[in-house]
Amino acid sequence: MAVLKVHGSAISTATQRVIATILEKGLEYELVLVNLREGEHKREPFISLNPFGLVPAFEDGDLKLFESRAITQYIAHDYASSGTPLISFEKMPILVNWMEVEAHHFEPVSSALAWELVFKPMFGMTTDAAVVEEQEGKLAKVLDVYEKRLSQSKYLAGEEFSLADLHHLPNLQCLMGTPVKKFFESRPRVSAWSEAILARPSWAKVLELQKNH
Repeated sequence: MAVLKVHGSAISTATQRVIATILEKGLEYELVLVNLREGEHKREPFISLNPFGLVPAFEDGDLKLFESRAITQYIAHDYASSGTPLISFEKMPILVNWMEVEAHHFEPVSSALAWELVFKPMFGMTTDAAVVEEQEGKLAKVLDVYEKRLSQSKYLAGEEFSLADLHHLPNLQCLMGTPVKKFFESRPRVSAWSEAILARPSWAKVLELQKNH
C-alpha cells in the first residue's frame, strides 16, 4: 500500500480536516509541506496538483485529488474497513444531509468569524466589529438548528461519530479560542457535542502537529 501524501500546511484548516480523517482511519501518511507565506501554493509544482492554488492536495498512488471534503469522503469510502467507520451506507442520506449543512451553513459563517477573530490579528490586521456582529447572529441561528438536531441523536448523523462531525473540527477549534465560544457553551447539546468531538485522540494529534510546524 502506498503511503498517502497530503500536500499542505498544518496551520491550514482544510489540511487539518484531511489529516484528521487519515488519523481516524489509522493510515500512514506523509505531510508534504507547502509554504503558504512564500506562495508555493500558487506556482508549480503544487499548481499541477490543485489548479485553484489552494491547499491541500492529495495523492494515493496514481490518484490525485483536491478539495478537502472530497478527499475525506474518498478516504472514508476507499478505506472503509480501516480504523473508525466514518460513513454508514445504511444512514447515507442523513450523513450526506448533515455534511451539506456543514459545508453550506456552518462553514461560511465559522470561516468568516475565524478570519476576523483569529487570522486577522495573527497577520496584524484589524478586526471588523460590524462583520463579527453580523456573523454571530448567523451562527446563533445555525447552532439553534444543531441544538434541536442533537436532541435526537448524540452526533449529527446518528449515534456514532462520522464525517458529518469531523468536518466541523478545524473551524470549531478556531472559534473555541474566541469570545464566540459562548454561543456553543450556551446550548447544552451543542456544548456536549463540541467537547466530545474536540476530545478525539486523532484531533489531539492534529493539534500537536500544528504546534510543531
